[in-house]
Amino acid sequence: MPGSLEPLDLGVHIPYHFRCPISLELMRDPVTVCTGQTYDRASIEAWVSTGNSTCPVTRATLTDFTLIPNHTLRRLIQEWCVANRAFGVERIPTPKQPADPALVRSLLNQASSGSAPAHLRLSSIRRLRQLARDSDKNRSLIASHNVRQILLPIVFNNGSDELKNESLALLVMFPLGESECASLASDSVKIGYLSRMLTHNSFDVRVNSAALIEIVVAGTHSPELRAEVSSVDEIYDGVVDLLRSPISHPRALKIGIKALFALCLVKNTRQKAVDAGTPAVLVDRLADFEKCDAERALATVELLCRIPAGCEAFAGHALTVPMLVKIILKISDRATEYAAGALLSLCSESERCQREAVAAGVLTQLLLLVQSDCTERAKRKAQMLLKLLRDSWPQDSIGNNSDDFACSQVVVVPF
Repeated sequence: MPGSLEPLDLGVHIPYHFRCPISLELMRDPVTVCTGQTYDRASIEAWVSTGNSTCPVTRATLTDFTLIPNHTLRRLIQEWCVANRAFGVERIPTPKQPADPALVRSLLNQASSGSAPAHLRLSSIRRLRQLARDSDKNRSLIASHNVRQILLPIVFNNGSDELKNESLALLVMFPLGESECASLASDSVKIGYLSRMLTHNSFDVRVNSAALIEIVVAGTHSPELRAEVSSVDEIYDGVVDLLRSPISHPRALKIGIKALFALCLVKNTRQKAVDAGTPAVLVDRLADFEKCDAERALATVELLCRIPAGCEAFAGHALTVPMLVKIILKISDRATEYAAGALLSLCSESERCQREAVAAGVLTQLLLLVQSDCTERAKRKAQMLLKLLRDSWPQDSIGNNSDDFACSQVVVVPF
């Protein structure tokens, strides 16, 4: 239920004391400050984070920034929500409380202690992982205690597989610094370990290994180090295999395409992606990606179409051209740009692809694209493709559209 909902929208009045004095919205996690006033946690935290040190209602100085959960008020709000279900009001969930900094320090100390029993270290890592999943605030708190420096040695040093795997699952929830990424990328033993984990019998371990590989490649600024990681054959087989996962595993698709895109940014190793069967998998799974992941997938398609083997592999898939034509102007401006770029590469190399594109209706799509508010790069690619396909257009299409769009007047602007 939107917190700003007005009474007339549902025919029900939201009690005044259920609204946050700052946002005037229904409170979802009411907390009380030292002045005795109650606010929604997100609103008062935002108020304090911008430098305010007074109570918004009383204007008294906040001598203590501790936020005490108002469980009684929260239960009353939940009961009110349930009582008004007939008006479309949804019950607010019981919020998870922020992690205690002392607890986080204790768990990290226990996890990093080589003298602590293995089962206690494992329990600490699992508890930290649960806290990190609960909220962004918890992740920020855990990150502030040098969690990466604690977890990296556990993941790559000798120890029980279970402890290493749980530590890996927690580690990938935090971004690594550039120096950490460079250190991992330059260590062939550690990269070899991650590539082997891509064939682990645990599905989660495979996904987390791919996630760390993507973090390392994307976070390494050195082209030489990126190329070293991208040159490992086993990585491509493992990452592409993740993209074959059932749609019921959306995280595998997301991590798989992020890792594959990062790897394919290295020009000299794109052939390895093609050899691993990437073109067929990308085309088959293109419709399963969410928006951002679809953009990465299409960007990867365009990158691979820039090498002869990749262009040939995509051209050999019956669905490639129709799918790319269909995507134009459907997902986003970036997706349109990448799809047009891939089509330009394919049609430049294959007359059969030109005929397939025309049969799939690319003419109408490109003419609409040129007239749209899409990116200039997308328009330039569309103009080049229109010129390339001019001889393949059906005569009746040219006649029907030339007056409206001046097809013969297309100007090609070089990249």
